[in-house]
Amino acid sequence: MYQTPDLIFQELFTDLQQSGIFKDEKLISDALPKVKPVDILNRYRKEKGEPDFDLEKFFHRFFQLNPSKSVDFKSDTSRSVNEHIEILWDILKRDADKAIEGSSLIPLPNPYIVPGGRFNEIYYWDSYFKMLGLQVSGKIDLIENMVDNFSWLIEKVGFIPNGNRTYFIGRSQPPFYALMVSLLAEEKGEKVLEKYLPFLEKEYAFWMDGKVLLENDDSIIAKNHTVNLGEGKYFNRYFDQHHQARAEMLATDLELAEKTDRPANELFSDMRAACESGWDFSSRWLRDTNDLTTIYTTEILPVDLNCLLYFLEKTIAKVYLGRLSKTDSQSNSKEKANYYQQLAIQRKELIVKYFWNEKTGFFHDYDFVKKEQTEALTMAGIFPLFFQIANDDQAKQCAELIEKHFLKAGGLVTTLTHSDEQWDAPNGWAPLQWIGIQGLKNYGFDDLAKKISNNWVKLNTDVYHRTGKLLEKYNVEDTSLLSGGGEYEVQDGFGWTNGVLLKLMSD
Repeated sequence: MYQTPDLIFQELFTDLQQSGIFKDEKLISDALPKVKPVDILNRYRKEKGEPDFDLEKFFHRFFQLNPSKSVDFKSDTSRSVNEHIEILWDILKRDADKAIEGSSLIPLPNPYIVPGGRFNEIYYWDSYFKMLGLQVSGKIDLIENMVDNFSWLIEKVGFIPNGNRTYFIGRSQPPFYALMVSLLAEEKGEKVLEKYLPFLEKEYAFWMDGKVLLENDDSIIAKNHTVNLGEGKYFNRYFDQHHQARAEMLATDLELAEKTDRPANELFSDMRAACESGWDFSSRWLRDTNDLTTIYTTEILPVDLNCLLYFLEKTIAKVYLGRLSKTDSQSNSKEKANYYQQLAIQRKELIVKYFWNEKTGFFHDYDFVKKEQTEALTMAGIFPLFFQIANDDQAKQCAELIEKHFLKAGGLVTTLTHSDEQWDAPNGWAPLQWIGIQGLKNYGFDDLAKKISNNWVKLNTDVYHRTGKLLEKYNVEDTSLLSGGGEYEVQDGFGWTNGVLLKLMSD
């Protein structure tokens, strides 16, 4: 249905990606062809053998870099950060897309907010945190537009991809769709839940795809996102349907594959699964915390993913229960409500059984191949508090550990491991601040939650007044320094930072 740029432009795409013309390979993947793709490819095949052929000039002759309004935006630090964010909503807003032949963009039917910087398309889990700020700004129609875009993707693609790019078509991102629908229901009433029920169920079916095969064949442990724990119990993992180098980071991935004896398709599969997690990349997924080639994401059951799916199960059950309260004539509503309620109850029990660690007093991911928890302490372990899965004693232990180890001058650090990966210390990220703060408030740890919020808000506003920017991530350990690590330079804009900051300042 959707063709990726590597398939459309074939060897031209590969040659461009490996040429080093741009430091960021994503620019090539997102470029807009000026003429028909088939004509560009034919012209390339004809001209590339000529002695004076210049690939960079050829690129600029036939492609236009995807324009980004946020890159050229100049901020005015005399404005308050609130005013700055309100202006940025318009800078980061994209109207309904028009289809362009040969573009990697999947055109969406409604307006939406992009993150900013190099990210000039919608992103799945980012969008929930942007919506928190849009809610404060009273932009409820835009929240609804974005939920409708995701519903459209579920209908057209079968699930919500990482983003609306063809090269993201093999994977999703942390399933926040049910939280988005619930947020919209806060503003427009519970009837909204009913409207989106078919899409909620289809989203759930995507994450559980493979379960039927596992039920019928005990020799298979995992299929797609689903993992068989035995005794009729199933959990979920991050997984990408494709197992080749990422089109948007082709040269980077191929270069990494040269550094290891691992089969390339296995390495790429684990890399892509980590991209689906949103935590790309983190020592959380590595056997050796300083070696990205040791990534093994597909063998890990992530605590955050399974908590999100617990909420999805609860949300679907809630809709069916709502039908019953209205003397619904549909005979299967009670059966469906019971079915999803039981799934949620079982998943909650499994989350505590497999992820809770009595020795550390925290929730860990689980290695289902080794059948043991991973050692890493990460902010993913706070998701059971956000969804009120932990009991009071577990929450107390988590709060103590958060205050002792994760709380820094600028907010919550992502992991306790310092590495060159961006989802590690010393970096903090807006979505994890929100999950942590709300999780702690759920159990009455209001003072700690307020301290985290104050630290984060102060860091965000200080950096804004110093640089005129709201960043994708922040160095929460040394607040005099900007963040670093990862595959690209620190991005500004920035959608989810704006959303969480605005929400925290409004509380």
